[in-house]
Amino acid sequence: MAKPRTTYVCQQCGASSPGYLGRCPTCRSWNSMVETIEERRPEGVRSMPRAAARAQPLATVDSALAERVTVPITEFDRVLGGGLVPGSLILIGGDPGIGKSTLVLQVAGALANSASPVLYVSAEESVHQIKLRADRLGISGDDLWVLAETSLSEVLAAAEQRRPGLLIVDSIQTVYVDESSSAAGTVSQVRDCTARLMQWAKPRGIPVMIVGHVTKEGTIAGPRVLEHMVDAVLYLEGDRFHQYRILRAVKNRFGSTDEVGVFEMAAAGLQEVRNPSEAFLEERSNGAAGSTVAVTVEGTRPILVEIQALTTTTSFGMPRRTANGLDTNRLQLLVAVLQKRVGLGLGNQDIYANVVGGLRLAEPAIDLAVAMAVASSFRDAPVDAGTVAIGEIGLSGELRSVSALERRVAEAARLGFSRVILPAASFRRTRITVPSVELIPVASVANALDVAFE
Repeated sequence: MAKPRTTYVCQQCGASSPGYLGRCPTCRSWNSMVETIEERRPEGVRSMPRAAARAQPLATVDSALAERVTVPITEFDRVLGGGLVPGSLILIGGDPGIGKSTLVLQVAGALANSASPVLYVSAEESVHQIKLRADRLGISGDDLWVLAETSLSEVLAAAEQRRPGLLIVDSIQTVYVDESSSAAGTVSQVRDCTARLMQWAKPRGIPVMIVGHVTKEGTIAGPRVLEHMVDAVLYLEGDRFHQYRILRAVKNRFGSTDEVGVFEMAAAGLQEVRNPSEAFLEERSNGAAGSTVAVTVEGTRPILVEIQALTTTTSFGMPRRTANGLDTNRLQLLVAVLQKRVGLGLGNQDIYANVVGGLRLAEPAIDLAVAMAVASSFRDAPVDAGTVAIGEIGLSGELRSVSALERRVAEAARLGFSRVILPAASFRRTRITVPSVELIPVASVANALDVAFE
């Protein structure tokens, strides 16, 4: 028998080293190398031969076997792209306490009551603790099976016996395979457990949903290969001290990664927010300086959000630029354009920008709304409460065209807004007929501010 070999494996990227290193040479993270014992296969030992796989023409593949399983939770179903694909592997991550276990238990209860049996495996809680949470969420059903087990072999044996319509493992960092001698949660264990789940799920056509822990940087704990192995990676975002949660797909082999699901944390669990625009704008105060409304498009859904900005004279030599829900570098760029192209004296101003509701925006179409909020706070002049701003700002101060303009304007009209300031280039190329909304095309950010504060 070959002797086991001791190596040190980085828990962030999976790089290995024969000796301990304080800093990983691959991902440059400190104190991430963990001692791992690897069993080496003796020389001359070969695996059992398998039957050769047979290729087949794509036209002969039966598409009926890949029909999706609709999830009764609409917001969750939207992020997946229309339901669960048989045999798919879905990874759900998020900060501690954000509601990952609550969400997957609600999905399990909804599917068990409508579609097929569900096996919920918890490696962190007992079945009595799961029952307490289920009672609080109002979940009950004979087709929802629960199992408290950390050995993946026992989990797959139970799944093979029950043959559920969905298998949930909470969490992947706490289960282990017996063939690996390392502790649960290490790089080798996470990789081997995910590979074993994938090998079990694909030929049987049973979707598997696994919950993953995150690091302090907000990424999925374990090797980067974990995200490459699964079919979809979903993140549950939001502040645990606020009510709204955003479910976002950062990888989806069977759908778009632009869709988001909006939930509200309540006493009975995560409740769907069918109209996010109303939810994000319901506490907006009319007549307040530094507040504007932007229209962003997440996938196919236009969402109206409130952008707030505050400018104040700095007490230090270097003014601060702080953004919450926005890219700080983008905010600094917009402030520079306002200084150079509009003539606002923001060089000695601390500037704070915030997206109300906890939504994180990266779309350039919100540039005009951010610039108008900063100018409104600096001039202490409120923007008309019925005005919506749409447009991307270039470095020379021009307004560039945006996509899906018709849907943005229609959503603004549906919520009762009467004026839309938009790029002139988009207006010329698009025929928008919304009688209840006044469309104001402008060519530059200076013209937009003139219209907003007239």
